[in-house]
Amino acid sequence: MDRTQGQGEQNEQPTGGPAAPTAAKAPVAARTPAAAGPARVVSLTAGEFSLTVNPVDGSEIEPLRPGTEPDRPAKRDAAARAARAAAARPPVLPGPAVTARPLLEREEERERLVRLLGRGRSVRLTGPSGSGRSVLLDAVADRCEGLAPDGVVRLCGYGHQQPGELLHALYATVYEAERQRPGRAELLARVREIGAVVLLDDLEMGGPALDELMRATPECAYLLAATPDTRAPSDDSHIEEVFLAGLGKADCLELLEAGVGRPLTDEETAWAGDLRFASEGLPLRFVQAAALLRQRDELNHSDEDDEEEEPGVFEERPRDAVHVPLPTLAEGAAPAELLASRVSESARAALRIACALGGELPHHAHLPALVGDTHADTAVAELLACGLLTPVGTRYRLASGVARQLEEVGYGETVSEEARTAARHYAWWTGHASVVPERVAAEADAVLAALAGADVVAAVLLARTAAAAFAASLHWEAWERVLRSGAEAARKAGEVAEQAYFHHELGVLALCEDRLDRARAELETSIGLKGALADKRGTVAGRRALALVVDRETAGAAGSPPLRLEAPAALAAAPEAVTAALPAAPAASTPLAASTPRGASAPRAVTATPGAPATPPAGEASEAATTRVPPVAAVGPVSAEAVTRMTPVVPVTARTAAPTTLSEVFEDAFPLNPKPAPPTGPLPAAAPAPAPRRRRTVLLAGAGALTVVALGTVVSLALSSPDETAPPPTQAPAVSTTSTATDPATTGVTSGNDPAPEPPVSAPPAQTPEPGQSVAPTPGRSPARTPSRRPSSTPPAHSTPPTTTSASPTPTGTDTSPSPSESVVPSPTTTTATQSGTAVSPATDR
Repeated sequence: MDRTQGQGEQNEQPTGGPAAPTAAKAPVAARTPAAAGPARVVSLTAGEFSLTVNPVDGSEIEPLRPGTEPDRPAKRDAAARAARAAAARPPVLPGPAVTARPLLEREEERERLVRLLGRGRSVRLTGPSGSGRSVLLDAVADRCEGLAPDGVVRLCGYGHQQPGELLHALYATVYEAERQRPGRAELLARVREIGAVVLLDDLEMGGPALDELMRATPECAYLLAATPDTRAPSDDSHIEEVFLAGLGKADCLELLEAGVGRPLTDEETAWAGDLRFASEGLPLRFVQAAALLRQRDELNHSDEDDEEEEPGVFEERPRDAVHVPLPTLAEGAAPAELLASRVSESARAALRIACALGGELPHHAHLPALVGDTHADTAVAELLACGLLTPVGTRYRLASGVARQLEEVGYGETVSEEARTAARHYAWWTGHASVVPERVAAEADAVLAALAGADVVAAVLLARTAAAAFAASLHWEAWERVLRSGAEAARKAGEVAEQAYFHHELGVLALCEDRLDRARAELETSIGLKGALADKRGTVAGRRALALVVDRETAGAAGSPPLRLEAPAALAAAPEAVTAALPAAPAASTPLAASTPRGASAPRAVTATPGAPATPPAGEASEAATTRVPPVAAVGPVSAEAVTRMTPVVPVTARTAAPTTLSEVFEDAFPLNPKPAPPTGPLPAAAPAPAPRRRRTVLLAGAGALTVVALGTVVSLALSSPDETAPPPTQAPAVSTTSTATDPATTGVTSGNDPAPEPPVSAPPAQTPEPGQSVAPTPGRSPARTPSRRPSSTPPAHSTPPTTTSASPTPTGTDTSPSPSESVVPSPTTTTATQSGTAVSPATDR
């Protein structure tokens, strides 16, 4: 305290802590870390690395040299455990001693908890804030001292959402391992050997995180104190539930009388009964109610000593007694405002600081410097007696609901100013060489709260000094939080050098915790910033740490199994369909009959479908679904895939030469007597596959020929009745070789005004065509043979214009001859156009 007030104790250390550095120190009045003394360089063992915490240039990390590995830590004995448990209790406060609160109506709960813990069961003690959970844990700890081989371990779960830091705290409590932070594998191996009764107060985690904590320590029995809004454990955790209810009416009156120090009046008893109903019997409300009654007695001068004494000249209180009534029920349910108005000015200043720090009250040794009063350290005991503070681990913070009640009455108006003052004070204190890292770690919550509310300049200064202390004290969760806050503040302030330092420390921390991706990102950022500043020493330190990251990544990649890039042997188990292409023959430009010999199999596409039977014929081959350029070599036989094959296209005639006429092409495509394809092996039912390209070409050619025939017929019918004034044709009609079925006995049906029909003109024999014509078909002409023996009939068409009369012979009837006859069909190319634009058919003789 004296050193904090500026009066000179340089070697202030906690009991049992390591000795401070013996180097010369500068005067305490200096306000910069550099003037406070030489930098504290601490060497640690972090897993497989040796870590040197350097607050100037950044921490240096290197692998442990052979022969320097730490020995297996030994467990602490009973005396060492007792000394550490005493150091873990809240500090003794200066001023009058605070009376211990009695444990009322909790005997049944205490006996049940001790019985369950003695059987090795874990229990979750659930109760609202202010229900007396911490007092009950103290009573249970005294009864469970000899139950477990490693004794009783007290831990605080406030602010811990993951079990990592709790496991490290349990390891440091049971084992004697100074300056050592084991890796995760070693940590889990050591905590599995711990057999202790663990009392975990202010639990804030549940579900999978709590399950992980309990699985890591199977030999420990846990007593978990939590509020009802804390996440419940999983169903498989098998944790007993004990709910802590409020006190009865008699116990509430007994607690109130013990706090006031006198019997209650009838009016006070009735008021206490109403308060119990409103607060559901919470012990904290009656501790605060007792403080209200004590303040009321002081204001009413009800003490006998005050009545006998005469007020002096320098007495601050008024000479005339003022009767103060009992607080109302609303004031008893929310008494923070009324209690704060009746405490000392130093206590009210401490409350303002606590509100600015999010409810965290600094250590009583810091209050004289923060408040400006040399006796401000006694304010903690005063506030604790009023029930405005509650112990949390080794520190104090505002009780439940007090911060909200104080902010509503104006205590939060000076939050920014108080937080900035606290940040500048902690920046000087944490950087002072006389302060050991363990003391900084005990003040971690207040330091982090001051860092969150400070301006960017104060935040950068505080983060730079506190980071090295948190790293040296092995409080690495606070180390990471202060580094991230410092990096953000340095970025906003434009301090590139400080930003590079914070990123370097974050990279080293991630490397120690085996988070290689995060370590690489942070170190590369730090190296880039230091390179911009031309900081050669910092760049070298960053590159050394980055080389360790690369080595760890290489070792991890070599130790991991390689990826399986080849296809699995059994394709039948694959859920997706596999498409395999069989080897194809070289493509040729010859027609279909020449490119595919009779009896040969055409190229086929093979599709494998899950669930279909795999029965490929012998000699077939398949491969993975890839794009092939023919010719290709055959691959191994298909054995474990379902194959869907296309039906081969087999020629139906035994031609040895390519077809030269359309009739031959039609005979190949539509035979008179279709011949089935030669039988092949049993194939599964397959969906119709597209025909080969040559067959599609033949069908297109046939369709084109039929289109030409239909077009010629339509044109001949449309032009069969030309104008009578049209001149006769200038040339003989052209003979077409289109095969049509014509009945000689068929007569045209004419009207009564039509002239006598001309006799039909028969086509000349096909063997003696007219000069200038060829027997072989030419492109655009109809084939010489029909695909069917049935003659085609032309539907009758009648045209009766009002001015002209013409007769169009319409062949009707059926074919009676056994063979088709050829008729003359006008070719579209031999029609003659008149001057009026009307085409005249040469087959019509006018």
